[in-house]
Amino acid sequence: MERIQIITIIVNFFFLLSIAYLIVKGKLREEYAIVWLVCTLFLGIFSIWRNGLEVFSRLFGVYEAPNLVFTGFIFIILVYLLHLSIVNSKLQKNMTKLAQEIALLKQENEENAKKESSTEPMSD
Repeated sequence: MERIQIITIIVNFFFLLSIAYLIVKGKLREEYAIVWLVCTLFLGIFSIWRNGLEVFSRLFGVYEAPNLVFTGFIFIILVYLLHLSIVNSKLQKNMTKLAQEIALLKQENEENAKKESSTEPMSD
């Protein structure tokens, strides 16, 4: 095994540990961790199996193996950005709904406070 393979395997191991740590501490949700775990798994496989990239590039008809890496990562990034846009849109909609509900509750609370203050007799 070459030095770069050993370094890559060690880095992948520590990256997996850091993902697990972030999940345990509650800083990374499981649904987002899956993407990072899958990417780390692929990097780990290709760091152990050196000819794997050439095999997959021939399988997909790509002449240069690094082009397959760039194309694959661009596709993955676009899909992930679409997912994050969907999550962001849903959160934006929920925030608007919550703000409207809070405004209605605040208005109702103020009306109740006015009713209570007008119905209370004045005491001297």
